[in-house]
Amino acid sequence: MGCARVTVQAVESVRLVELLSERREALGAEWVEAVARTLRGRISAAELDRELQELFTALVEALRRGGQDWQGEEYAEVRALLTELSRNRARQGFSTTETATSVLAFKAILAPTTDSSAQDITAYLELARLMDALALFTMEVYARTREELISAQSDQLLELSTPVVKLWDGVVAVPLVGTLDSVRTQVVMEKLLQALVDTGSEQAIIDITGVPAVDTEVAQHLLKTVVAARLMGAECTISGIRPQIAQTIVALGIQFGDIVTKATLADALKHALRRGGIDPTETGGRP
Repeated sequence: MGCARVTVQAVESVRLVELLSERREALGAEWVEAVARTLRGRISAAELDRELQELFTALVEALRRGGQDWQGEEYAEVRALLTELSRNRARQGFSTTETATSVLAFKAILAPTTDSSAQDITAYLELARLMDALALFTMEVYARTREELISAQSDQLLELSTPVVKLWDGVVAVPLVGTLDSVRTQVVMEKLLQALVDTGSEQAIIDITGVPAVDTEVAQHLLKTVVAARLMGAECTISGIRPQIAQTIVALGIQFGDIVTKATLADALKHALRRGGIDPTETGGRP
């Protein structure tokens, strides 16, 4: 039974190669036109023609060499071209449907008619199954690429949302805005420690004015950052303790120990300058 199936598939593959080769230019042009309608001009005609014509050629060659096992070695070039296509569509902002249509539209150009022979119809059905499998492969690659892009964008936003600024010689500050979670705490810690090394600062201010709420978890994250800075030889001050934040801290029984806290960033800066032996009231000080 297995040998018979392989033989039938081989015959179907031969017929598919014949059908595709007989009208190679016309079918390729129809495929490009069908896909272009779904993409609405967001890819140049030349680029789209190159992508699909290369894929057409690779598909015919794979059918000629290895039948219809799209996971086989014979389809390596087809898979490589589909991977490139999927990644490009994901980076260019196309939807999953628009990406899959670039493959599925190939079925329509070779759809059988009432005049088609039984052999041609059978060959077309095998082609349809093959293109469905390749479309699923394309969607999987697209989904992975989108996940990678989203992850990279999240990392970039995280970097942008946790700046470390130099306020004075020997004093750096981290103004936090938004929720402080474990991932962001790690980024804050790494950037703060690197800034301490780069600037040689011995005073660090962690400003939480922009943090909407402080709970036990947020407090633990702050304490870890302070301890890490101390291990680098720097003293930390936490600023931005608003009245509602102070009430929450008291209600939760959170203990900051010997860590200095201040209501505003200005108060924290004055405190850090005094620790560094600078009188902020003097006009001779220079940042």
